[in-house]
Amino acid sequence: MKNNDDNRYLSSFACYSSESRGRMYTDEPLILGRSEFQRDRDRIIHSEAFRRLKDKTQVFVYQDGDHYRTRLTHTIEVSQIARSIAKALKINEDLTETIALAHDLGHPPLGHRGEDVLKKLMIKCGGFNHNEQSIRVVTLLEKKYPNFNGLNLTFETLEGLIKHNGPFLDNREIPYTIDQINKIFPLDLNTYPSLEGQVANISDDIAYLTHDFDDGLREGLFTINDLRKIKIIDEILHKLKKEFINIKIDILIHQFIRHLISYFINDVVSNSLAVINVNNFENVNQIRCFENKIIKLSPTANNNMEEIRNFLFKNMYNNNILINKLQNNCLMIEKLFYLFHKDTNLLPEQWKKLKGVLSEARKSRVITDYIAGMTDGYLKKEYQKYFD
Repeated sequence: MKNNDDNRYLSSFACYSSESRGRMYTDEPLILGRSEFQRDRDRIIHSEAFRRLKDKTQVFVYQDGDHYRTRLTHTIEVSQIARSIAKALKINEDLTETIALAHDLGHPPLGHRGEDVLKKLMIKCGGFNHNEQSIRVVTLLEKKYPNFNGLNLTFETLEGLIKHNGPFLDNREIPYTIDQINKIFPLDLNTYPSLEGQVANISDDIAYLTHDFDDGLREGLFTINDLRKIKIIDEILHKLKKEFINIKIDILIHQFIRHLISYFINDVVSNSLAVINVNNFENVNQIRCFENKIIKLSPTANNNMEEIRNFLFKNMYNNNILINKLQNNCLMIEKLFYLFHKDTNLLPEQWKKLKGVLSEARKSRVITDYIAGMTDGYLKKEYQKYFD
């Protein structure tokens, strides 16, 4: 291991900011002893897209209660889990946190239902995907600097975001935005991301598949007894009730989620270290060129996660009442899309400047960029302005 400006000892196969492949555009010199990845993190936190996450739906429409997760609180939980895993693996915590904080910047209002609507509206104009939209936000849509659009993030941060689900092995599956960036700033799209990117990805799964139990229980979609059908949760609940007699239900809920998160974190770390130790990786490029992703759960823990995923889809994500409520709200997205498509003069001034003479596809993309950036509250406000 060696030490550098990342302020802690890192494994040889970690990403070092001093060895970054750089940024798309020439940028100002670093100050105050910051590393390149700390600068990336700070730019993301200070972005408008990041602030808007506080009023975007995670699963439940955020206005329905003070304690439901929003897209922002989910993002913070992902980054906390990611840093914990990164520290245990002795990889770059700053880069891991940065990727985690940016991974959902492209999510539209009303969660995945809102994404489904935009995907349908854009089916003939290049489609819509929140992962690609996150890239559009950080490379194009944020307007804060005089010499370039976007946040001008490092190669390593972009790599973690772009390869969120792994490498692109088929060039036909590369989204348009990513393909255009790759032409001027090569991203090695056919390789795996760094361990930091892989950790951010699995931390997303751990976060939502554990904290969503809290929101589901709060909403009354299922009970603690219902969760006993899931083996790993039944084991945790049995242990907690044995250790704490007459434990209050709200404390029991918090504790079982806490123990569940710890279970997955510990499994990811031990299972990933086993792969790392066997292969004796010497640098991050060996990680990228490895035959498979390295950061993953053991088969047993993976089966437990799939059991949790199946339970939540059946009892929560596909709940008819929840779906209908979100679907009704999603009509606002569809109506506004067609309204702006009919008359682009209704768009805010900064978006009208983008249009010029537009093709149908380009016009639809501009409108989609605008709507995708809306919070739930702003979506409703815009809708009420034109549709009483």
